Amino acid sequence: MASLIYSATMSLDGYIADGNGSIDWTAPDEEVHAFVNDIERTVGTYLLGRRMHEVLSVWDTLAADPGLEEVERDFAKQWLEKDKIVYSSTLASVATSRTRLEREFRPEIVRQLKESADRDLSIGGPALAAHAFAAGLVDECIFFVAPIAVGGGTPGLPAGQRLSLDLLDERRFTNGTVYLRYAVRP
Repeated sequence: MASLIYSATMSLDGYIADGNGSIDWTAPDEEVHAFVNDIERTVGTYLLGRRMHEVLSVWDTLAADPGLEEVERDFAKQWLEKDKIVYSSTLASVATSRTRLEREFRPEIVRQLKESADRDLSIGGPALAAHAFAAGLVDECIFFVAPIAVGGGTPGLPAGQRLSLDLLDERRFTNGTVYLRYAVRP
C-alpha cells in the first residue's frame, strides 16, 4: 500500500503564501531543489488543488526549455512522468500531461488509490490537504521551513484539526531552510 504524503514549503510562522498571496520566498536554491527532486522520485501521483495545479503547471512548458538548470530539468522530467489529479469545482478542463480533473474530494476513492498504488501519492495545497487530514488519509508530512516570517497569509496546516506527529527525519541546508519529515499518528 502506498503512503499519502502532504508536502509544503512554509515560513517559520507557518504560512505557505504571505498576506498578498506571494510565494516568491519559497523558491528553492539548487541544494534544496536537488533534495526535493530525490524525495519526489518515490511519488507516482500528485493530488492537487486548483491553485497548486496552476502554480506547478508551468513545468509542462518549462520541460522543453533548453536553458533550464540541470536540477530544474530533473524536476520537469519527473513532473511530466507523474499522474496528476486536480480537484476543482471551477476549472472547465486541465491541459497538463497525464492529468485528470475531479470535481470533489472523495476520501473513499483516495483510500482505494492508496491501496492499489505501487508508488506514493503526494497531496499539495493546504485546502485539499485539510480534507485528507480530516479523513485520516495522510500518512506523512514533509515540510521545508524557509528562514523567513511573513506575518500572515495562507496557513500551511489546517485550522481546527489537531495533528500528532512523530519526527522521522530532518536536515538543515546552507541557505537556512530546514527539512522536516513526520509520520502522522492515527
